[in-house]
Amino acid sequence: MLETLTQGFTSAREKLAGVRQLTEENIDQSLRDVRMSLLEADVDFAVVKDFLATVKQRSLGEKVDTRVRDASGRSLKVTPGQHFVKICEEELTALMGPVDPELAVGEGGVLSLMLVGLQGVGKTTVAGKLARHLKSRNRRPLLVAADVYRPAAVLQLQQLGERLDVTVHTGAAGESPAEICAAACERARAEGYDAIVYDTAGRLAIDDALMDELREIAEKTSPANTLLVCDSLMGRDAVNVAKAFSEKLDIHGLILTKLDGDARGGAALSIKAVTGVPIKFLGTGESLDRLEEFRPEGLASRILGMGDIVGLVKDFEEVVDEKEAEADAERLLEGKFGLEDLLKQLRTIQKLGPLRDVMAKLPMFGGLADQVDESELGRVEALIQSMTPAERTQPEIIDKRRAARIARGSGRRSQDVRELIQRFVQMRGMMANLGKKGGLLSKIPGLGRMTGAGDMDPAGLMAAMGDGGFGDAVGGPSQRVLEKKRARSKGKRKQARKARRKNRKR
Repeated sequence: MLETLTQGFTSAREKLAGVRQLTEENIDQSLRDVRMSLLEADVDFAVVKDFLATVKQRSLGEKVDTRVRDASGRSLKVTPGQHFVKICEEELTALMGPVDPELAVGEGGVLSLMLVGLQGVGKTTVAGKLARHLKSRNRRPLLVAADVYRPAAVLQLQQLGERLDVTVHTGAAGESPAEICAAACERARAEGYDAIVYDTAGRLAIDDALMDELREIAEKTSPANTLLVCDSLMGRDAVNVAKAFSEKLDIHGLILTKLDGDARGGAALSIKAVTGVPIKFLGTGESLDRLEEFRPEGLASRILGMGDIVGLVKDFEEVVDEKEAEADAERLLEGKFGLEDLLKQLRTIQKLGPLRDVMAKLPMFGGLADQVDESELGRVEALIQSMTPAERTQPEIIDKRRAARIARGSGRRSQDVRELIQRFVQMRGMMANLGKKGGLLSKIPGLGRMTGAGDMDPAGLMAAMGDGGFGDAVGGPSQRVLEKKRARSKGKRKQARKARRKNRKR
């Protein structure tokens, strides 16, 4: 997700690593990479030009504060390159924000939403996601099937309603979309629904007939929120569509769908600057729980390769019991952590959605998200479930005989069992070291209070972790060092194979 954007900013950061001061020359060199990635990502040219000019002006005009204080009050050294990244983060956030994620409430306390957009952008699925979102906030939503043109559109919404246990209002034969919506509005008042989601029809292109129909629906229902649904994969075309809709309708916010499959991200960066309409929600998957409130600072941080800790915490809060999570974290950081605990954490991670999305929100690990093997979680779960309670509590007791039995029970190899145990013991030791006084966790600004929704300062975060990557911060090898070691090891294995083949020929 957003790989094209991230590559440009990562390259710029690497070019500034080690420089003693920001000069016009080294800033221009770094911004050249940023410019290329922004244009490749389909960001509007005028937006690119203004963004680069602002970043350059601030980088040359602001005094670099080489010291920042972390949450505990300790002073950390910040390099000019890290200061440049902070400026980029602030300007990206400003470009996409400010955003008020709250939805307006209309007369009688009813929260009404009218979804508009072209055909095929995912309006019906978004209607279901919004119904789930409203229901989780103790609202009683009513879904309205106002798309009478697309085959099976009404049936699709009815099936979503059944999955969510949400009522779907459908019109009688011959009723127009405006009449269906007006009848649904009356039904909501009569039956005590305090939220309505109107799923309107789309077209393959914007035309007068579509706009007239949407205006008629708006006149008869007076929705408190008119939200435009855009497909982020459309890139610059999504911006053009948003501009055309906002010129003819009173749009209150945008919902960007399919962001999880968008390697470019141009629409997310351009759409607010061009139309003036804020992004309210992001759709990041097909399942009904994959809708998140848009946070410009979170997306900006992910674009810069620093993850989105606050967003990850919000995701965890929806699937984890707070007191239970605190107890688990305490045991983890004390090194009192068994495979039963690991199994529980794996199941929690699975509830958060695709593992790649979770990895993308972790600081310094976003670039590894595409290398994640989703099936690995299932394999680990099978291995742990084949162990006895004693083996899960004390994995050190697993010998060759036990490993062979576990392997047979899980359909894996004994080698897989031994590798899992080895990785687990290493992880448990590392987490115990992190939790010690003076460990990495105490060096990350804001991490101790991240559940209070305070975002971390980019320059401070990078200063704590270092430019070399996460491995340097925990006292282990950086990613580059590991890659070199793997390359050397691969070369040695290749030479050994050649030697064996030569010996066979002899």
